[in-house]
Amino acid sequence: MAKSSVNVAAQCRDIISKAEAGSFSPVYLLMGDEPYYLDMVCDAIVEHSLDEFARDFNETICYGADVDADTVVTAARRFPMMAERQLVVVKDAQGMADLERLSVYCENPLDSTVLVILMRGGSADKRKSLYKQCAKNGVVVESNVLRDYEMASWISGYFADRGLAITPEAAALFAESAGTSMGKIAVETDKMLKNLPEGTKEVTAADIERNVGISREYSIFELTGELSARNGSKALGTAARIGEGIKFAMPMAVSALYTHFSRILRYGALKEKKRYPDRDEVASALQGVNPYFWKQYDTAIANYSVRQAMSVISLLCEYDFKGKGGEAGEAGPGELLVELVSKILNV
Repeated sequence: MAKSSVNVAAQCRDIISKAEAGSFSPVYLLMGDEPYYLDMVCDAIVEHSLDEFARDFNETICYGADVDADTVVTAARRFPMMAERQLVVVKDAQGMADLERLSVYCENPLDSTVLVILMRGGSADKRKSLYKQCAKNGVVVESNVLRDYEMASWISGYFADRGLAITPEAAALFAESAGTSMGKIAVETDKMLKNLPEGTKEVTAADIERNVGISREYSIFELTGELSARNGSKALGTAARIGEGIKFAMPMAVSALYTHFSRILRYGALKEKKRYPDRDEVASALQGVNPYFWKQYDTAIANYSVRQAMSVISLLCEYDFKGKGGEAGEAGPGELLVELVSKILNV
């Protein structure tokens, strides 16, 4: 993930596999601002830790805003009734005023209790005892929102886990549509798979267009391609159509263009320094870009010098301000985008 060297997807698959096999840690600290994996792990633990007949006496689910540490610790220290284990889940645990006091229990947890501390949108302080004791005596899952440029790669891995391939172009298009929401991608994928022909092995950009509701022709994904090639009329036409969209937001468009031209700047600077960089150097300059799209950046640096890329980035900063209501005059968001694209083409 963006803030951790741990492969969270693999870690969560392992936790879920163990839960399905009846193997549990005494404490789980699930935290971070991306809830997709946190919910998946919590749901698996809740589903597999107890048989239905044992839930009435051995399952405690509470919310951080409604409980204090003493109540949770008392529940966790009880012994199960007519069952192998008991389950205590604290949802939205960041709402507890005395959350850190749970460290007293986590320092010496019972093997017969499974305690889940779920912090959706929050995190425990890694310098303090609760985090340290959970890491020592249990399992910590930290799931943070990915950066924009990491999403296409994550989507490719997500499809691979489901036994499907997805073309790089389709993954990039899907990422543009869903943003950085893993949950949205999962929901849209489930809907799409129901509509794909039986036996489909690879998802294409056409499949994304038909089933997810985004068109390459009028997307930021297409706009960056036209700008890279300096196809003026197509870039302006695409910008105009994007700006007409009901959900269009200028800050999001500027952010995507900023990411694109920042890569052009880094790659152009690399090529000025070293005419034939090796593959690792290119991957570092074009961080998060699938090699399938590297040729687009070869085209882009032929059309935008380092100085020109810097000028474009300066323009993007200016229009980010305008798009957020600063000195935009009477121009609407769509008009601002066309104006911005026109200025980029004339840099």
